[in-house]
Amino acid sequence: MIKTSDFAFELPEDLIAQHPIEQRDASRLMCLDGPSGAIDHRSFYELPSLLRPDDCLVINNSRVIPARLLGVRTDSRTPVELLLLKRLNQTDWETLARPGRRVRKGHHITLMPGRLEAEVLDVLPNGNRRIRFFFDGIWETVLQEAGTCPLPPYIHEQLENPERYQTVYAEKDGSAAAPTAGLHFTPELMERLKENKIHIAPLTLHVGLGTFRPVRAENIKNHTLHEEYYELPEETVETIERSRQNGGRIIAVGTTSCRVLESVAARHEHLKAESGWTDIFIFPGFTFRVVDVLITNFHLPESTLIMLVSAFAGREHVLGAYSEAIRERYRFFSFGDAMLINRQ
Repeated sequence: MIKTSDFAFELPEDLIAQHPIEQRDASRLMCLDGPSGAIDHRSFYELPSLLRPDDCLVINNSRVIPARLLGVRTDSRTPVELLLLKRLNQTDWETLARPGRRVRKGHHITLMPGRLEAEVLDVLPNGNRRIRFFFDGIWETVLQEAGTCPLPPYIHEQLENPERYQTVYAEKDGSAAAPTAGLHFTPELMERLKENKIHIAPLTLHVGLGTFRPVRAENIKNHTLHEEYYELPEETVETIERSRQNGGRIIAVGTTSCRVLESVAARHEHLKAESGWTDIFIFPGFTFRVVDVLITNFHLPESTLIMLVSAFAGREHVLGAYSEAIRERYRFFSFGDAMLINRQ
């Protein structure tokens, strides 16, 4: 049995990054060799020199929406917070509601008087709420006015510039949280990569909160992830295949990109262009079919993300690297530093 506690470690609170550093690509980059566990300390702006011509960098171009909505229950004026997780149709969303005990089926919520109201249609088996929104105007415009960018609960400082919680290549609205491995890239760094004949291939995975929810089960095989929507374009599949034919490696920027590629490959035994929903949960013992190198941040103890990274490079090597990162005072989590991990 693989236990959740197998992925525990002690992290000093002052290593949790509360804000992004001024220059995105000035973050530190720990390079971990999966097979040997060897570690090298670099800076993220050195990435082009660490990759090879014909390598393929797969990026997640999802954009974080202002998914946090504050309002009051219309009958009692009780404050309510809604977090949009999954769009079900033109008016209905699956949401996380706080405080949950005060947001029940049939309740009405006022978010922007005269512009945005809501009704709780159902309490779902997972505890989330199905909520129908009533709005005056175009939904995206109303949401921009009413909502704010949701930040992870371990970030306690206000973000002065919300764009710093977006990647520079974010295009497609839909995420409740940023694909944070991509936050280290700058337009200039992207250009240097292209100049070095490194291919850039985009896909989309709209990040929900399922990946970040605590694993409650003692046996990790009893944990399930919530579904997230993805799109894998034909052009990206062709770029990956061409890169592979030319001897290049497939480098997933972030666990989100990795999950899309491995989800599609596991379903079809190869990559194919498609869109759909994935709840793939990758933990040690998983067979990787596509990704050779992973760029990722440092993750929470006992999280599904550190389990994925451990599946990629081995639990002992990953926990050893995390111990080294703590000794060297790397910055952790969403606004923290990065890792470059070779699987073979």
